[in-house]
Amino acid sequence: MRSQSEARASREASPPGVGRRGHAQRGPVSRAPELDRVDRGIIHALQRNGRESFRRIAANLGVSEATVRARYGRLCDQNILQVTGVTNPLGLGFDSWAMVGIRTTGPPEVVADELSQWEEADYVVVTTGRFDLLVEIVCADRRGLLDMTNRIRSLPEVVSTETFLYLELWKQLYDWGVGERDAAVTAAAGETE
Repeated sequence: MRSQSEARASREASPPGVGRRGHAQRGPVSRAPELDRVDRGIIHALQRNGRESFRRIAANLGVSEATVRARYGRLCDQNILQVTGVTNPLGLGFDSWAMVGIRTTGPPEVVADELSQWEEADYVVVTTGRFDLLVEIVCADRRGLLDMTNRIRSLPEVVSTETFLYLELWKQLYDWGVGERDAAVTAAAGETE
């Protein structure tokens, strides 16, 4: 098990947002800074259509295309926004996709830091309730899933795990909006289309 300082040094060795093998990744996400009408409008437009042009977003929001481009860059740099193609791993032939609930002996952040570095872990959250952490892992086959769960169990801070194998993807959406405070702004942006 790597120490926290070793894990931090490993993350600092790669450019921000780029994991092992050059894959883009999202790291820990902190609370959002104040977002204004333009930020929220950009996020809302890209949640509806990740390929929406900056020109059209700018026209709908009444700002310049350069403003949208700069705001988009800032939102991405702050880990508030990530535009990516979302796939169904089961549909791509990854036979073993699972959520693993993990209980730890101490602070769960140590295990979360470690798991966040693993390529197979695409979602890591610290939780309350029965588990201290939930980690979603995607493996090519059941043997890979067994190897991953054994690897998780081998971490000294892990007390127990429970694995929930996904049988079929029924719903997967990422369009939860931009927050209750500016619901009227978002609705107004949608009316201009």
